[in-house]
Amino acid sequence: MSDIGSDDFDDEQNKLGEYEGDRNEAGERHGFGKAVLPNGDVYQGHYETGQRHGEGTYRFKNGARYIGDYCQNMKHGQGTFYYPDGSKYEGSWVEDLRHGHGLYTYPNRDTYDGEWLHHVRHGQGIYHHHDTGAEYKGSWVNGKMESAGEYIHTHHRYKGSFVNNYPCGPGRYVFHIGCEQHGEFHQTEQDRGEGEWGELSSNTALKWIPKCITGLTPWTPGRDSTAGEKETSSAEEGAENSP
Repeated sequence: MSDIGSDDFDDEQNKLGEYEGDRNEAGERHGFGKAVLPNGDVYQGHYETGQRHGEGTYRFKNGARYIGDYCQNMKHGQGTFYYPDGSKYEGSWVEDLRHGHGLYTYPNRDTYDGEWLHHVRHGQGIYHHHDTGAEYKGSWVNGKMESAGEYIHTHHRYKGSFVNNYPCGPGRYVFHIGCEQHGEFHQTEQDRGEGEWGELSSNTALKWIPKCITGLTPWTPGRDSTAGEKETSSAEEGAENSP
């Protein structure tokens, strides 16, 4: 799920090269025009006092392409970036960085639809795995699954808390047959291996500790630790008080 940043391709600060288009009284590029940079990149769009400003299309010599808003020579506003590896980002930009809401389509056709901060996934978002159909809905921090979320599979889903891309602490498996298994995930370090969480696996081994099975219950993010335990506790108290 690695992101390829447009910084790898930008040489946009170079203002030299051929230009055809409008100019202001000071001779600066101003209005609509087309510029061919010395490195072979091409920009066609709006300028203001010598800088790219407004809507425009920037074509990189390596095949990358940006179509969208500019402000003072930087990608800023709404725009779509087509990367050389086939990935694509459609959404909000702030000072040349993915920032705000946007949809990123990866080369393997996975998608992330959600919030971004300083070029990485951050906030609420949905990551969809094209090959398996599984998806994660929830919170992201600095590009990783963090805090409350749910991982949805074909016949079941997991709801709980995540730490550093992995489920951690109290949570529950919800099965489509109409029941839930409550428990806790513990994280331990071991040799690298693959598991249920696919490419997210690394040195972290996950151990699921089941506690009880219940019917379907409402889910409040961050409060999974009590639903099953309260039901078990009530049953035990009833047995102790019975004649």
